[in-house]
Amino acid sequence: MSMNASLNSWVEEVARLTRPDSIHWCTGSDVENSRLIEAMVASGDLIKLNPQTHPNCYLHRSNPSDVARVEHLTYVCTRSREDAGPNNNWMDPAEAHRKIDSLFEGAMRGRTMYVVPYCMGPIDSPYSRCGVEITDSPYVVVNMRIMTRMGEQALKRIEREGRFVKGLHSVGDLDPERRFIMHFPEELTIKSVGSGYGGNALLGKKCHALRIASWQARDEGWLAEHMLIMGMQSPEGRTHYVAAAFPSACGKTNLAMLVPPESMPGWKIWTVGDDICWMQVDSEGQLRAINPEAGYFGVVPGTNRKTNKNAYDMIQRDTIFTNVALTADNQPWWEGLEGGTPVTDWQGKPYSGKGAAAHPNSRFTVSAKQNPIYSSLAEAPEGVPISAILFGGRRREVAPLVYEARSWAHGVLVGAGMASETTAAAVGQMGVVRRDSMAMKPFCGYNFGDYWDHWLAFESKAKKLPRVFHVNWFRQDKNGKFMWPGFGENLRVLQWIANRCDGKADAIESPIGYLPKPEDLDVSGIDLDKDTLHTLLSVDLPAWRQEMDAINKYLDEFQGRVPQKLREEQRSVAAKLG
Repeated sequence: MSMNASLNSWVEEVARLTRPDSIHWCTGSDVENSRLIEAMVASGDLIKLNPQTHPNCYLHRSNPSDVARVEHLTYVCTRSREDAGPNNNWMDPAEAHRKIDSLFEGAMRGRTMYVVPYCMGPIDSPYSRCGVEITDSPYVVVNMRIMTRMGEQALKRIEREGRFVKGLHSVGDLDPERRFIMHFPEELTIKSVGSGYGGNALLGKKCHALRIASWQARDEGWLAEHMLIMGMQSPEGRTHYVAAAFPSACGKTNLAMLVPPESMPGWKIWTVGDDICWMQVDSEGQLRAINPEAGYFGVVPGTNRKTNKNAYDMIQRDTIFTNVALTADNQPWWEGLEGGTPVTDWQGKPYSGKGAAAHPNSRFTVSAKQNPIYSSLAEAPEGVPISAILFGGRRREVAPLVYEARSWAHGVLVGAGMASETTAAAVGQMGVVRRDSMAMKPFCGYNFGDYWDHWLAFESKAKKLPRVFHVNWFRQDKNGKFMWPGFGENLRVLQWIANRCDGKADAIESPIGYLPKPEDLDVSGIDLDKDTLHTLLSVDLPAWRQEMDAINKYLDEFQGRVPQKLREEQRSVAAKLG
Protein backbone atom coordinates (compact mmCIF):
# COMPACT_ATOMS: atom_id res chain seq x y z
CA MET A 1 0.00 0.00 0.00
CA SER A 2 0.99 3.60 -0.55
CA MET A 3 0.58 6.74 1.54
CA ASN A 4 -1.18 8.22 -1.53
CA ALA A 5 -4.92 7.57 -1.16
CA SER A 6 -5.75 8.09 -4.84
CA LEU A 7 -3.08 5.57 -5.85
CA ASN A 8 -4.41 2.98 -3.39
CA SER A 9 -7.94 3.57 -4.62
CA TRP A 10 -6.90 3.14 -8.26
CA VAL A 11 -5.00 -0.10 -7.52
CA GLU A 12 -8.09 -1.50 -5.73
CA GLU A 13 -10.33 -0.44 -8.63
CA VAL A 14 -8.04 -2.16 -11.18
CA ALA A 15 -7.88 -5.32 -9.05
CA ARG A 16 -11.70 -5.52 -8.94
CA LEU A 17 -11.78 -5.23 -12.75
CA THR A 18 -8.92 -7.57 -13.67
CA ARG A 19 -9.24 -10.19 -10.84
CA PRO A 20 -5.55 -11.07 -10.27
CA ASP A 21 -4.58 -13.92 -7.94
CA SER A 22 -2.23 -11.61 -6.04
CA ILE A 23 -0.90 -8.04 -5.99
CA HIS A 24 2.78 -7.16 -5.72
CA TRP A 25 4.06 -3.60 -5.13
CA CYS A 26 7.45 -3.38 -6.83
CA THR A 27 10.40 -1.99 -4.87
CA GLY A 28 13.03 -2.20 -7.63
CA SER A 29 15.40 -4.17 -5.39
CA ASP A 30 18.04 -6.60 -6.65
CA VAL A 31 16.36 -9.43 -4.74
CA GLU A 32 12.99 -8.73 -6.34
CA ASN A 33 14.55 -8.54 -9.80
CA SER A 34 16.42 -11.84 -9.33
CA ARG A 35 13.26 -13.62 -8.20
CA LEU A 36 11.30 -12.36 -11.21
CA ILE A 37 14.04 -13.46 -13.62
CA GLU A 38 14.34 -16.89 -11.98
CA ALA A 39 10.58 -17.39 -12.25
CA MET A 40 10.57 -16.40 -15.93
CA VAL A 41 13.46 -18.77 -16.70
CA ALA A 42 11.54 -21.56 -14.97
CA SER A 43 8.38 -20.76 -16.98
CA GLY A 44 10.25 -20.41 -20.28
CA ASP A 45 9.45 -16.70 -20.68
CA LEU A 46 13.20 -16.05 -20.51
CA ILE A 47 16.09 -18.17 -21.79
CA LYS A 48 19.40 -17.84 -19.98
CA LEU A 49 22.19 -17.15 -22.47
CA ASN A 50 25.77 -18.45 -22.41
CA PRO A 51 27.12 -17.25 -19.03
CA GLN A 52 30.75 -17.39 -20.21
CA THR A 53 30.24 -15.10 -23.22
CA HIS A 54 27.16 -13.13 -22.06
CA PRO A 55 26.95 -13.10 -18.25
CA ASN A 56 23.54 -12.27 -16.80
CA CYS A 57 21.96 -12.02 -20.27
CA TYR A 58 18.57 -13.44 -21.26
CA LEU A 59 16.45 -13.94 -24.37
CA HIS A 60 12.72 -13.29 -24.54
CA ARG A 61 10.66 -14.44 -27.53
CA SER A 62 7.46 -12.53 -28.11
CA ASN A 63 4.41 -13.91 -29.87
CA PRO A 64 5.00 -13.82 -33.68
CA SER A 65 2.01 -11.48 -34.02
CA ASP A 66 3.44 -9.12 -31.40
CA VAL A 67 6.78 -7.81 -32.64
CA ALA A 68 6.45 -4.04 -33.20
CA ARG A 69 4.44 -0.94 -32.38
CA VAL A 70 0.88 -1.10 -33.74
CA GLU A 71 0.10 2.44 -34.86
CA HIS A 72 -3.29 1.43 -36.33
CA LEU A 73 -4.41 0.18 -32.90
CA THR A 74 -3.02 3.18 -30.98
CA TYR A 75 -5.52 5.88 -30.03
CA VAL A 76 -5.51 9.34 -28.48
CA CYS A 77 -8.83 9.80 -26.71
CA THR A 78 -9.67 13.47 -26.15
CA ARG A 79 -13.07 15.05 -25.59
CA SER A 80 -12.70 16.95 -28.87
CA ARG A 81 -11.63 15.02 -31.97
CA GLU A 82 -9.91 18.13 -33.32
CA ASP A 83 -7.63 18.24 -30.27
CA ALA A 84 -6.22 14.80 -31.20
CA GLY A 85 -5.83 15.91 -34.81
CA PRO A 86 -5.53 13.95 -38.07
CA ASN A 87 -2.07 12.78 -36.94
CA ASN A 88 -3.76 10.48 -34.39
CA ASN A 89 -6.39 7.78 -34.38
CA TRP A 90 -9.19 9.16 -32.22
CA MET A 91 -11.91 7.61 -30.10
CA ASP A 92 -14.37 9.26 -27.73
CA PRO A 93 -13.01 8.79 -24.18
CA ALA A 94 -16.19 7.23 -22.80
CA GLU A 95 -16.42 4.75 -25.69
CA ALA A 96 -12.68 3.99 -25.43
CA HIS A 97 -12.91 3.25 -21.69
CA ARG A 98 -15.90 0.95 -22.26
CA LYS A 99 -14.24 -0.90 -25.12
CA ILE A 100 -10.88 -1.48 -23.44
CA ASP A 101 -12.25 -2.10 -19.94
CA SER A 102 -14.32 -4.96 -21.34
CA LEU A 103 -11.03 -6.54 -22.46
CA PHE A 104 -9.46 -5.95 -19.04
CA GLU A 105 -12.35 -7.64 -17.24
CA GLY A 106 -10.89 -10.73 -15.57
CA ALA A 107 -7.75 -10.46 -17.73
CA MET A 108 -5.36 -11.08 -14.81
CA ARG A 109 -7.00 -14.24 -13.43
CA GLY A 110 -4.29 -16.75 -12.55
CA ARG A 111 -1.65 -14.01 -12.68
CA THR A 112 0.12 -11.60 -10.35
CA MET A 113 -0.73 -7.91 -10.70
CA TYR A 114 2.43 -5.81 -10.37
CA VAL A 115 2.26 -2.17 -9.25
CA VAL A 116 5.27 -0.41 -10.74
CA PRO A 117 6.02 3.16 -9.52
CA TYR A 118 8.58 4.90 -11.71
CA CYS A 119 10.20 8.26 -12.37
CA MET A 120 10.99 9.51 -15.87
CA GLY A 121 14.22 11.49 -15.48
CA PRO A 122 16.66 11.94 -12.59
CA ILE A 123 14.81 11.26 -9.36
CA ASP A 124 15.51 14.75 -7.95
CA SER A 125 15.13 16.80 -11.14
CA PRO A 126 12.35 19.40 -11.30
CA TYR A 127 12.05 18.48 -14.99
CA SER A 128 11.19 14.80 -14.23
CA ARG A 129 7.66 13.39 -14.08
CA CYS A 130 6.37 10.23 -12.38
CA GLY A 131 4.00 7.44 -13.25
CA VAL A 132 2.68 4.11 -12.05
CA GLU A 133 2.23 1.15 -14.37
CA ILE A 134 0.00 -1.72 -13.32
CA THR A 135 0.84 -4.84 -15.35
CA ASP A 136 0.51 -8.62 -15.28
CA SER A 137 3.81 -9.11 -17.15
CA PRO A 138 7.00 -9.83 -15.17
CA TYR A 139 8.89 -9.17 -18.44
CA VAL A 140 7.52 -5.62 -18.35
CA VAL A 141 8.59 -5.22 -14.70
CA VAL A 142 12.23 -6.21 -15.27
CA ASN A 143 12.41 -4.03 -18.38
CA MET A 144 10.86 -1.04 -16.59
CA ARG A 145 13.50 -1.45 -13.87
CA ILE A 146 16.16 -0.94 -16.56
CA MET A 147 14.37 1.78 -18.55
CA THR A 148 13.18 4.00 -15.67
CA ARG A 149 14.05 4.96 -12.08
CA MET A 150 11.66 2.37 -10.69
CA GLY A 151 10.71 1.43 -7.15
CA GLU A 152 10.75 2.93 -3.67
CA GLN A 153 12.36 6.29 -4.51
CA ALA A 154 9.85 6.92 -7.28
CA LEU A 155 6.97 6.02 -4.95
CA LYS A 156 8.26 8.48 -2.34
CA ARG A 157 8.32 11.27 -4.92
CA ILE A 158 4.78 10.37 -6.04
CA GLU A 159 3.63 10.54 -2.42
CA ARG A 160 5.28 13.96 -2.02
CA GLU A 161 3.88 15.44 -5.25
CA GLY A 162 0.54 13.64 -5.35
CA ARG A 163 0.45 13.66 -9.17
CA PHE A 164 1.32 10.79 -11.49
CA VAL A 165 0.48 9.27 -14.86
CA LYS A 166 -1.68 6.15 -14.57
CA GLY A 167 -0.75 3.25 -16.87
CA LEU A 168 -2.75 0.02 -16.97
CA HIS A 169 -1.38 -2.91 -19.00
CA SER A 170 -2.25 -6.55 -19.53
CA VAL A 171 -0.86 -8.95 -22.10
CA GLY A 172 -4.42 -10.31 -22.27
CA ASP A 173 -4.61 -13.27 -24.63
CA LEU A 174 -2.26 -11.68 -27.24
CA ASP A 175 -5.03 -11.79 -29.83
CA PRO A 176 -4.33 -9.02 -32.41
CA GLU A 177 -8.11 -8.55 -32.72
CA ARG A 178 -8.28 -7.76 -28.99
CA ARG A 179 -5.32 -5.39 -28.85
CA PHE A 180 -5.49 -1.64 -28.15
CA ILE A 181 -3.18 1.07 -26.84
CA MET A 182 -5.33 3.95 -25.57
CA HIS A 183 -4.15 7.34 -24.31
CA PHE A 184 -6.33 9.75 -22.34
CA PRO A 185 -4.11 12.87 -22.07
CA GLU A 186 -6.74 14.98 -20.30
CA GLU A 187 -6.82 12.29 -17.58
CA LEU A 188 -3.05 11.55 -17.64
CA THR A 189 -4.01 7.91 -18.24
CA ILE A 190 -2.82 5.08 -20.49
CA LYS A 191 -4.49 1.71 -21.08
CA SER A 192 -2.84 -1.02 -23.12
CA VAL A 193 -4.09 -4.56 -23.62
CA GLY A 194 -3.20 -7.54 -25.83
CA SER A 195 0.50 -6.91 -26.41
CA GLY A 196 3.70 -7.73 -24.56
CA TYR A 197 5.98 -5.91 -27.02
CA GLY A 198 8.16 -3.12 -25.59
CA GLY A 199 6.68 -0.02 -27.20
CA ASN A 200 3.14 -1.21 -26.48
CA ALA A 201 3.79 -2.59 -23.00
CA LEU A 202 6.59 -0.55 -21.38
CA LEU A 203 4.22 2.33 -20.76
CA GLY A 204 6.89 4.68 -19.43
CA LYS A 205 8.49 4.80 -22.87
CA LYS A 206 6.55 6.04 -25.91
CA CYS A 207 3.14 6.10 -24.20
CA HIS A 208 4.11 8.25 -21.21
CA ALA A 209 7.41 9.91 -22.21
CA LEU A 210 6.04 11.11 -25.57
CA ARG A 211 2.27 10.84 -26.11
CA ILE A 212 1.14 11.87 -22.63
CA ALA A 213 4.22 14.00 -21.88
CA SER A 214 3.81 16.01 -25.10
CA TRP A 215 0.34 17.05 -23.85
CA GLN A 216 1.74 17.81 -20.38
CA ALA A 217 4.58 19.78 -21.96
CA ARG A 218 2.19 21.91 -24.00
CA ASP A 219 0.14 22.67 -20.87
CA GLU A 220 3.22 23.39 -18.73
CA GLY A 221 5.42 25.20 -21.29
CA TRP A 222 8.11 22.65 -22.19
CA LEU A 223 8.88 20.13 -24.96
CA ALA A 224 8.75 16.31 -24.92
CA GLU A 225 10.53 15.07 -28.02
CA HIS A 226 11.61 11.91 -29.87
CA MET A 227 15.28 12.94 -29.83
CA LEU A 228 18.70 11.68 -28.82
CA ILE A 229 20.90 13.94 -26.68
CA MET A 230 24.67 13.87 -27.14
CA GLY A 231 27.65 15.93 -26.08
CA MET A 232 30.58 16.53 -28.42
CA GLN A 233 33.86 17.88 -27.13
CA SER A 234 36.37 19.34 -29.58
CA PRO A 235 40.14 18.84 -29.29
CA GLU A 236 40.24 22.40 -27.88
CA GLY A 237 37.94 21.34 -25.01
CA ARG A 238 34.77 23.12 -26.21
CA THR A 239 31.62 21.05 -25.56
CA HIS A 240 28.28 21.38 -27.33
CA TYR A 241 25.14 19.39 -26.56
CA VAL A 242 22.94 18.44 -29.49
CA ALA A 243 19.39 17.06 -29.62
CA ALA A 244 18.50 15.13 -32.79
CA ALA A 245 15.11 13.87 -34.01
CA PHE A 246 15.13 10.86 -36.33
CA PRO A 247 12.32 8.32 -36.82
CA SER A 248 12.74 4.90 -35.17
CA ALA A 249 15.47 2.70 -36.70
CA CYS A 250 17.11 5.64 -38.49
CA GLY A 251 20.35 5.77 -36.52
CA LYS A 252 19.62 7.67 -33.28
CA THR A 253 21.47 5.14 -31.12
CA ASN A 254 24.43 4.97 -33.51
CA LEU A 255 24.77 8.77 -33.53
CA ALA A 256 24.30 9.10 -29.77
CA MET A 257 27.13 6.59 -29.23
CA LEU A 258 29.33 7.71 -32.13
CA VAL A 259 32.96 6.63 -32.12
CA PRO A 260 35.19 9.37 -33.58
CA PRO A 261 37.20 8.16 -36.60
CA GLU A 262 40.96 7.78 -36.18
CA SER A 263 41.43 10.62 -38.67
CA MET A 264 39.79 13.04 -36.18
CA PRO A 265 41.94 12.71 -33.03
CA GLY A 266 41.05 14.59 -29.87
CA TRP A 267 37.27 14.54 -30.31
CA LYS A 268 35.15 13.04 -27.52
CA ILE A 269 31.47 12.06 -27.60
CA TRP A 270 29.19 11.70 -24.55
CA THR A 271 25.77 10.04 -24.59
CA VAL A 272 23.04 11.70 -22.54
CA GLY A 273 20.19 9.80 -24.23
CA ASP A 274 19.44 7.84 -27.39
CA ASP A 275 15.68 8.21 -27.90
CA ILE A 276 13.72 10.72 -25.82
CA CYS A 277 14.45 14.31 -24.80
CA TRP A 278 12.53 16.62 -22.47
CA MET A 279 13.46 20.31 -22.85
CA GLN A 280 12.68 23.23 -20.56
CA VAL A 281 13.69 26.89 -20.58
CA ASP A 282 15.77 27.69 -17.50
CA SER A 283 15.77 30.93 -15.47
CA GLU A 284 18.36 32.46 -17.82
CA GLY A 285 16.39 31.73 -20.99
CA GLN A 286 18.54 28.74 -22.03
CA LEU A 287 16.87 25.62 -23.45
CA ARG A 288 18.05 22.67 -21.33
CA ALA A 289 17.39 18.96 -21.77
CA ILE A 290 17.13 15.80 -19.70
CA ASN A 291 16.84 12.20 -20.86
CA PRO A 292 13.78 10.83 -19.05
CA GLU A 293 14.95 7.24 -19.57
CA ALA A 294 17.52 5.24 -17.60
CA GLY A 295 18.20 2.57 -20.22
CA TYR A 296 18.23 1.76 -23.91
CA PHE A 297 15.62 -0.27 -25.79
CA GLY A 298 17.61 -0.44 -29.00
CA VAL A 299 17.25 -2.10 -32.39
CA VAL A 300 19.92 -4.81 -32.42
CA PRO A 301 20.30 -5.94 -36.09
CA GLY A 302 23.32 -4.24 -37.66
CA THR A 303 25.03 -3.66 -34.30
CA ASN A 304 28.68 -4.74 -34.33
CA ARG A 305 32.13 -3.46 -33.42
CA LYS A 306 32.37 -1.41 -36.62
CA THR A 307 28.90 0.18 -36.73
CA ASN A 308 28.54 0.94 -33.00
CA LYS A 309 31.35 -0.33 -30.79
CA ASN A 310 29.95 1.33 -27.67
CA ALA A 311 26.53 -0.30 -28.09
CA TYR A 312 28.14 -3.63 -28.95
CA ASP A 313 30.37 -3.55 -25.85
CA MET A 314 27.57 -2.63 -23.46
CA ILE A 315 25.26 -5.51 -24.48
CA GLN A 316 27.79 -8.24 -23.71
CA ARG A 317 26.47 -8.48 -20.12
CA ASP A 318 23.37 -7.70 -18.02
CA THR A 319 21.12 -7.40 -21.06
CA ILE A 320 17.67 -8.63 -22.04
CA PHE A 321 17.44 -9.52 -25.73
CA THR A 322 14.07 -9.80 -27.47
CA ASN A 323 13.49 -11.79 -30.68
CA VAL A 324 17.13 -12.45 -31.64
CA ALA A 325 18.42 -15.82 -32.93
CA LEU A 326 20.66 -18.28 -31.05
CA THR A 327 23.92 -20.06 -31.89
CA ALA A 328 24.65 -23.69 -30.98
CA ASP A 329 26.37 -22.60 -27.74
CA ASN A 330 23.46 -20.32 -26.72
CA GLN A 331 24.91 -16.97 -27.74
CA PRO A 332 22.58 -14.28 -29.14
CA TRP A 333 22.86 -13.74 -32.90
CA TRP A 334 21.47 -11.16 -35.31
CA GLU A 335 22.03 -9.99 -38.86
CA GLY A 336 25.10 -7.77 -39.06
CA LEU A 337 26.92 -9.58 -36.26
CA GLU A 338 30.49 -10.47 -37.16
CA GLY A 339 31.01 -14.17 -36.55
CA GLY A 340 28.84 -16.92 -35.15
CA THR A 341 26.24 -19.08 -36.90
CA PRO A 342 22.57 -19.08 -35.98
CA VAL A 343 20.97 -22.50 -35.47
CA THR A 344 17.66 -21.32 -33.94
CA ASP A 345 15.65 -18.39 -35.32
CA TRP A 346 13.82 -15.70 -33.34
CA GLN A 347 10.71 -17.88 -33.10
CA GLY A 348 12.65 -20.80 -31.59
CA LYS A 349 12.56 -22.83 -34.80
CA PRO A 350 15.61 -24.52 -36.41
CA TYR A 351 17.17 -21.97 -38.75
CA SER A 352 17.24 -23.13 -42.37
CA GLY A 353 19.58 -20.42 -43.64
CA LYS A 354 16.79 -18.71 -45.58
CA GLY A 355 15.40 -15.35 -44.55
CA ALA A 356 16.21 -13.41 -41.40
CA ALA A 357 17.28 -15.41 -38.35
CA ALA A 358 16.64 -12.50 -35.97
CA HIS A 359 13.52 -10.36 -36.34
CA PRO A 360 14.34 -7.05 -38.12
CA ASN A 361 12.91 -5.21 -35.08
CA SER A 362 14.65 -7.40 -32.48
CA ARG A 363 15.81 -5.43 -29.45
CA PHE A 364 18.17 -5.14 -26.52
CA THR A 365 17.28 -3.65 -23.14
CA VAL A 366 20.29 -2.47 -21.14
CA SER A 367 21.12 0.08 -18.46
CA ALA A 368 22.45 3.37 -19.83
CA LYS A 369 25.24 3.24 -17.26
CA GLN A 370 26.81 0.32 -19.15
CA ASN A 371 27.49 2.61 -22.11
CA PRO A 372 31.27 3.30 -22.09
CA ILE A 373 30.63 6.95 -23.05
CA TYR A 374 27.65 7.52 -20.75
CA SER A 375 27.59 11.16 -19.67
CA SER A 376 27.60 11.81 -15.92
CA LEU A 377 25.41 14.81 -16.72
CA ALA A 378 22.62 12.40 -17.69
CA GLU A 379 21.95 12.35 -13.94
CA ALA A 380 22.20 16.13 -13.52
CA PRO A 381 18.88 17.53 -12.21
CA GLU A 382 19.38 20.73 -14.23
CA GLY A 383 19.95 18.89 -17.52
CA VAL A 384 22.33 20.04 -20.26
CA PRO A 385 22.24 23.22 -22.41
CA ILE A 386 21.27 22.54 -26.04
CA SER A 387 23.32 24.30 -28.73
CA ALA A 388 21.73 22.72 -31.80
CA ILE A 389 18.67 20.70 -32.82
CA LEU A 390 18.95 18.28 -35.73
CA PHE A 391 16.11 16.88 -37.82
CA GLY A 392 16.58 14.04 -40.29
CA GLY A 393 15.41 10.75 -41.71
CA ARG A 394 16.03 8.22 -44.45
CA ARG A 395 15.90 10.01 -47.82
CA ARG A 396 17.47 8.40 -50.88
CA GLU A 397 17.28 11.71 -52.72
CA VAL A 398 16.26 15.38 -52.42
CA ALA A 399 17.62 16.17 -48.93
CA PRO A 400 21.27 17.34 -48.83
CA LEU A 401 23.78 15.93 -46.34
CA VAL A 402 23.26 18.93 -44.05
CA TYR A 403 21.73 22.39 -44.12
CA GLU A 404 20.89 25.00 -41.49
CA ALA A 405 17.58 26.79 -41.04
CA ARG A 406 17.64 30.57 -41.39
CA SER A 407 15.71 31.17 -38.16
CA TRP A 408 13.83 29.39 -35.38
CA ALA A 409 10.54 29.69 -37.30
CA HIS A 410 12.17 28.32 -40.45
CA GLY A 411 13.59 25.52 -38.30
CA VAL A 412 10.09 24.64 -37.13
CA LEU A 413 9.06 24.34 -40.80
CA VAL A 414 12.09 22.12 -41.48
CA GLY A 415 11.03 19.85 -38.62
CA ALA A 416 7.34 19.95 -39.53
CA GLY A 417 8.05 19.02 -43.15
CA MET A 418 10.65 16.32 -42.56
CA ALA A 419 10.03 12.99 -44.26
CA SER A 420 11.51 9.52 -44.03
CA GLU A 421 11.19 6.04 -45.46
CA THR A 422 9.33 3.71 -43.08
CA THR A 423 11.24 0.98 -41.19
CA ALA A 424 10.53 -2.29 -39.34
CA ALA A 425 9.99 -0.46 -36.03
CA ALA A 426 6.26 -0.29 -36.76
CA VAL A 427 3.85 -2.76 -38.33
CA GLY A 428 3.24 -1.97 -42.02
CA GLN A 429 4.96 -1.60 -45.37
CA MET A 430 8.67 -0.68 -45.25
CA GLY A 431 10.46 1.82 -47.49
CA VAL A 432 7.48 4.14 -48.08
CA VAL A 433 8.26 7.88 -47.80
CA ARG A 434 5.94 9.60 -45.32
CA ARG A 435 5.88 12.96 -43.56
CA ASP A 436 7.02 12.52 -39.96
CA SER A 437 7.04 15.93 -38.30
CA MET A 438 9.90 16.17 -35.78
CA ALA A 439 9.91 12.31 -35.89
CA MET A 440 6.76 12.58 -33.75
CA LYS A 441 4.07 11.27 -36.14
CA PRO A 442 3.49 8.10 -34.07
CA PHE A 443 4.05 9.88 -30.75
CA CYS A 444 2.55 13.38 -30.57
CA GLY A 445 -0.38 13.26 -28.16
CA TYR A 446 -2.33 16.11 -29.76
CA ASN A 447 -3.03 17.97 -33.03
CA PHE A 448 0.15 18.66 -35.01
CA GLY A 449 -1.10 22.16 -35.84
CA ASP A 450 -1.20 23.02 -32.13
CA TYR A 451 2.12 21.24 -31.64
CA TRP A 452 3.85 23.41 -34.28
CA ASP A 453 2.31 26.50 -32.69
CA HIS A 454 3.77 25.39 -29.34
CA TRP A 455 7.22 25.07 -30.94
CA LEU A 456 6.93 28.54 -32.50
CA ALA A 457 6.06 30.02 -29.08
CA PHE A 458 9.57 29.30 -27.80
CA GLU A 459 10.86 32.19 -29.89
CA SER A 460 9.39 34.50 -27.24
CA LYS A 461 10.06 32.19 -24.25
CA ALA A 462 13.79 31.55 -24.65
CA LYS A 463 16.66 34.02 -24.96
CA LYS A 464 19.18 31.39 -26.11
CA LEU A 465 17.48 29.23 -28.71
CA PRO A 466 19.47 26.42 -30.37
CA ARG A 467 20.35 26.61 -34.05
CA VAL A 468 18.31 24.19 -36.19
CA PHE A 469 19.77 21.86 -38.84
CA HIS A 470 18.58 19.07 -41.13
CA VAL A 471 20.82 16.07 -41.87
CA ASN A 472 20.53 13.09 -44.22
CA TRP A 473 23.06 10.27 -43.90
CA PHE A 474 21.13 8.06 -46.35
CA ARG A 475 21.47 9.76 -49.75
CA GLN A 476 21.99 7.18 -52.54
CA ASP A 477 23.43 7.35 -56.03
CA LYS A 478 21.67 6.03 -59.15
CA ASN A 479 23.03 2.54 -58.40
CA GLY A 480 21.48 2.50 -54.92
CA LYS A 481 24.84 2.94 -53.15
CA PHE A 482 25.06 5.19 -50.11
CA MET A 483 27.01 8.32 -51.01
CA TRP A 484 28.09 9.22 -47.47
CA PRO A 485 30.04 6.72 -45.30
CA GLY A 486 27.97 7.48 -42.17
CA PHE A 487 28.56 6.05 -38.68
CA GLY A 488 31.68 7.62 -37.09
CA GLU A 489 32.28 9.81 -40.14
CA ASN A 490 29.10 11.73 -39.26
CA LEU A 491 31.32 13.58 -36.79
CA ARG A 492 32.56 15.60 -39.78
CA VAL A 493 29.06 17.04 -40.16
CA LEU A 494 28.75 17.58 -36.41
CA GLN A 495 32.07 19.46 -36.49
CA TRP A 496 30.65 21.89 -39.07
CA ILE A 497 27.51 22.27 -36.93
CA ALA A 498 29.63 23.02 -33.84
CA ASN A 499 31.65 25.56 -35.83
CA ARG A 500 28.43 27.23 -36.99
CA CYS A 501 27.27 27.46 -33.36
CA ASP A 502 30.60 29.10 -32.46
CA GLY A 503 30.57 31.44 -35.47
CA LYS A 504 33.69 29.77 -36.87
CA ALA A 505 32.28 28.45 -40.17
CA ASP A 506 30.82 30.28 -43.12
CA ALA A 507 27.94 28.97 -45.24
CA ILE A 508 26.35 29.28 -48.67
CA GLU A 509 22.83 30.67 -48.66
CA SER A 510 20.37 28.61 -50.68
CA PRO A 511 16.58 28.72 -51.08
CA ILE A 512 16.20 25.98 -48.42
CA GLY A 513 18.74 27.33 -45.91
CA TYR A 514 22.48 27.53 -45.29
CA LEU A 515 24.73 24.86 -46.81
CA PRO A 516 28.38 24.18 -45.94
CA LYS A 517 31.08 25.46 -48.22
CA PRO A 518 32.84 22.31 -49.50
CA GLU A 519 36.12 23.50 -48.00
CA ASP A 520 34.50 23.92 -44.56
CA LEU A 521 33.50 20.25 -44.37
CA ASP A 522 36.53 18.18 -43.36
CA VAL A 523 36.53 15.11 -45.65
CA SER A 524 40.23 14.32 -45.36
CA GLY A 525 40.89 10.63 -44.89
CA ILE A 526 37.64 9.36 -46.46
CA ASP A 527 37.04 8.11 -49.99
CA LEU A 528 34.78 10.86 -51.31
CA ASP A 529 35.32 12.47 -54.71
CA LYS A 530 34.47 16.09 -55.50
CA ASP A 531 31.45 15.20 -57.65
CA THR A 532 29.89 13.13 -54.88
CA LEU A 533 30.50 15.89 -52.33
CA HIS A 534 28.98 18.42 -54.73
CA THR A 535 25.85 16.26 -55.07
CA LEU A 536 25.60 15.82 -51.29
CA LEU A 537 25.74 19.58 -50.75
CA SER A 538 23.56 20.69 -53.66
CA VAL A 539 19.91 21.68 -53.96
CA ASP A 540 17.93 20.15 -56.83
CA LEU A 541 15.55 23.04 -57.52
CA PRO A 542 12.84 21.11 -59.45
CA ALA A 543 12.85 18.35 -56.81
CA TRP A 544 12.64 20.92 -54.02
CA ARG A 545 9.73 22.72 -55.71
CA GLN A 546 7.89 19.41 -55.63
CA GLU A 547 8.99 18.91 -52.01
CA MET A 548 7.63 22.28 -50.90
CA ASP A 549 4.39 21.66 -52.79
CA ALA A 550 4.08 18.32 -50.97
CA ILE A 551 4.75 20.04 -47.63
CA ASN A 552 2.07 22.62 -48.42
CA LYS A 553 -0.46 19.87 -49.13
CA TYR A 554 0.60 18.12 -45.93
CA LEU A 555 -0.03 21.29 -43.92
CA ASP A 556 -3.48 21.51 -45.53
CA GLU A 557 -4.41 18.27 -43.73
CA PHE A 558 -4.42 20.23 -40.46
CA GLN A 559 -6.60 23.04 -41.83
CA GLY A 560 -7.29 25.91 -39.43
CA ARG A 561 -4.95 24.61 -36.75
CA VAL A 562 -1.84 25.38 -38.82
CA PRO A 563 -0.12 28.52 -37.44
CA GLN A 564 -0.05 31.44 -39.87
CA LYS A 565 3.66 31.88 -39.15
CA LEU A 566 4.34 28.38 -40.47
CA ARG A 567 2.35 29.09 -43.63
CA GLU A 568 4.42 32.24 -44.15
CA GLU A 569 7.66 30.27 -43.80
CA GLN A 570 6.48 27.70 -46.35
CA ARG A 571 5.52 30.42 -48.83
CA SER A 572 8.84 32.16 -48.28
CA VAL A 573 10.87 29.03 -49.14
CA ALA A 574 8.60 28.29 -52.13
CA ALA A 575 9.14 31.85 -53.43
CA LYS A 576 12.92 31.53 -53.08
CA LEU A 577 12.79 28.31 -55.12
CA GLY A 578 11.11 30.25 -57.95
